[in-house]
Amino acid sequence: MKASYDNIDDYIADLRASIEQNAECANHHYNLGVALLSKRDWEGAEAAFLETLRNSPRFAEAFIQLGGICLQRGDLDGCLRYNQEAAQCRAKFPVPWANMAFVHLQRGEADEALKCAKKALKWDENFVQAQATMASALYMLGQLDDSEKVSLKSIAMYPAFAPAYNNLALVALERGDHDAAIRNVDKATELGFEVDPRFLEELAPHRK
Repeated sequence: MKASYDNIDDYIADLRASIEQNAECANHHYNLGVALLSKRDWEGAEAAFLETLRNSPRFAEAFIQLGGICLQRGDLDGCLRYNQEAAQCRAKFPVPWANMAFVHLQRGEADEALKCAKKALKWDENFVQAQATMASALYMLGQLDDSEKVSLKSIAMYPAFAPAYNNLALVALERGDHDAAIRNVDKATELGFEVDPRFLEELAPHRK
């Protein structure tokens, strides 16, 4: 393997050659999976990550990548299952807990989402993606003050973190503060967040 490559195809070719020489190297299979993901070759990446686990059954990152592939396919059950496996493989690993929280949120299971987000933040209190999921779960549970507090903390750490502004906008709308909702949703949009069109439609009559 070279120290650096000019293009991803050369890197993939070298990884495949290395695997032919040593098919039991889990790292080569994992790196191949990541490289194939960059080319949006979902099936090839999935096969590479499964081969990673065949050679190293407790390779937590491979479970997480497989969960991401499931999520891309809309398979929430698969995403949840793989992240549960990742959490079992490594203690104090916040990523699978944050991912599980996101899945529960997508299912509308706010209580479970909150539990998993808290677990992620136990291992990394500054994990901003887990904070965003927590804020959303708190909003769904009607705990507006707590949701706002978490979002403001995220923005204090990362001023360009768009999901936090979207969560602030939801809280503001729930409180009937349309100006604050518009201000925050516009900031979220400016930062690249894909705001729910229904939310924008609800705010449209209140724009001056």
